[in-house]
Amino acid sequence: MDLSTQYLGMTLKNPLVASSSPLTWELKSALALQQAGVAAIIMPSLFEEQITHEQAKLQRFVFQQSIGHSETDGFHPSISPLYQDYQYRYLSQIKLLKQQLEIPVIASLNGISDGGWVQYARELELAGADALELNIYYIAANPEESSEQVEQRYLQTFQSIRENTRIPVSVKLTHQFSSIVSIAQSLQQAGAAGLTLFNRFYQPDIDLETLKVVPKLELSSPAESLLRIRWIAILRHQLSMSLAMTGGVHSADEVLKGLMAGADIACLCSALLMHGPEHISVVLKQLSQWMIEKEYVSVDQLKGSLSYHHAINPAAYERANYLEVLDSYSYASGVMV
Repeated sequence: MDLSTQYLGMTLKNPLVASSSPLTWELKSALALQQAGVAAIIMPSLFEEQITHEQAKLQRFVFQQSIGHSETDGFHPSISPLYQDYQYRYLSQIKLLKQQLEIPVIASLNGISDGGWVQYARELELAGADALELNIYYIAANPEESSEQVEQRYLQTFQSIRENTRIPVSVKLTHQFSSIVSIAQSLQQAGAAGLTLFNRFYQPDIDLETLKVVPKLELSSPAESLLRIRWIAILRHQLSMSLAMTGGVHSADEVLKGLMAGADIACLCSALLMHGPEHISVVLKQLSQWMIEKEYVSVDQLKGSLSYHHAINPAAYERANYLEVLDSYSYASGVMV
């Protein structure tokens, strides 16, 4: 059975990729993922915000500590030669992972400025990353900014990076665009090697005791995969670039559905955090067993077989089954209507 798949111009031994998490940062856990059979890893994002924040703190410590104490103006603290900043540690980790792993290492970048996106993309490439995923985390909350301007922000960010790098670059999209097909086609025309669907924006919460807005991290559930499956199925026949499914992938069930919709790879994160790196081998076994039972000989035979273009009832991916789904819901036992 041939489980190999093509993604961002690379041949991967199977469609299971470990998405960015602490497990894809540490060498020990990355090696465990490789041992379990994962085809590639995506590193946690390099955050430009963290770089600028650290630089500002260092600037205050070294050069502004004498403010209000003029007698110490000539005595600035010296920086230890052993000091390693966040950017240095990240780039060093890419080099280490590339030296120790046999599978592709995909870097992730989250920038905030035009110059930062380009500068750090170049440095990630020079550090040895096999490909780059742009983690564009942007909340469109400005009422004076149109949806077209938001799309242009994504396109301009990608284009500036594409012009200054040689490795494959993919874009991690949110599902909140008013026309996902349009932005996807625009990115492909601009040279994107692939799309990752979809970014899981972390949602803020309100603490009812302190009345503060606090960050909250919720792991995904398999139900979240359905949104990804729908849009991958709709996009597959309209795009030639790679498609990655991320969010809600916990078992071979989600992987198989994603592949049949048209995904090239399925990215696992929450499931690995809950069950550990060895969960990859469990999913691979489930995937292989299902394919044997259904007499599939390769992942390529699966891919796109139930996309919008090939589905018996393609309208099911749109609105045709809307009322049917609503009518199929049953009230819980004991509920009076």
